[in-house]
Amino acid sequence: MPRAKGGFKTRRRRKKLLEKARGYYGGRSKLYRVASEAVDHALTHAYNHRKLKKREFRALWIIRINAAVRAIGLTYSKFIAGLKKANVELDRKVLADLALNDIARFNEIAESVKAGLA
Repeated sequence: MPRAKGGFKTRRRRKKLLEKARGYYGGRSKLYRVASEAVDHALTHAYNHRKLKKREFRALWIIRINAAVRAIGLTYSKFIAGLKKANVELDRKVLADLALNDIARFNEIAESVKAGLA
């Protein structure tokens, strides 16, 4: 039986994978088998970290809101409960941005929530 070398399709597939491994250190960017493992590993991490990024940003928003709210004498949980009672439909991303970039407007919202809780 003749030896099958694979031809252009194999070369094309390998070139595509080595292109993904550009910039990796040493054999990870040059040797097909090592590059294949490195790329698989990298793609797994990329997939997982796309999910983690969402969790990490939500945690960051909560930290920023909590810091801003404590400055006016409320806790995060009471603030969020007050927002729900006051039917304020701003999400944590927007609230955190206000707390960081427009503290005056955030304080207006927080004061109205504080008044609604009292």
